[in-house]
Amino acid sequence: MDNFDHQILTILQRDASIALKDLAEAVNLTSTPCWKRVKKLEDEGYIRSRVALLDAERVGLGLSVFVQIKTQRHESGWLEKFARTVSQFDEVMEFYRMSGEWDYMLRVVVSDIAAYDRFYKKLIGSTEGLVDISSNFAMEQIKYTTALPLSLGR
Repeated sequence: MDNFDHQILTILQRDASIALKDLAEAVNLTSTPCWKRVKKLEDEGYIRSRVALLDAERVGLGLSVFVQIKTQRHESGWLEKFARTVSQFDEVMEFYRMSGEWDYMLRVVVSDIAAYDRFYKKLIGSTEGLVDISSNFAMEQIKYTTALPLSLGR
């Protein structure tokens, strides 16, 4: 991946709807070589998808909850079932297996506390072996980005 690719990825992270002509101009290429680079970046998995980022509050999902989970189960079969189950919940935006004090962390979006309570009951009702669940409600979103800091990966 060269400087052109980095520039293309940086621009596409800001606005994936940019016209190819404008993208090519911004990185000092003609349209065909620029398109070929974008296609190659997609084919090689650097670009996983192009999406529209929605405003959670405007669509009625303004409450973010960070859920930390401890379990007494650590065998691979349990993990696979747990991962499948939790991944099916639409409210779960992010799901991580962690090191440290907590085994798993989720970022959940819901409309309000009552909706979170319904999610919580589904979670504990569909999963055995959970020892502790801690929920932290975001009071204010101070920074949010989906753009990776590409300059740090060089």
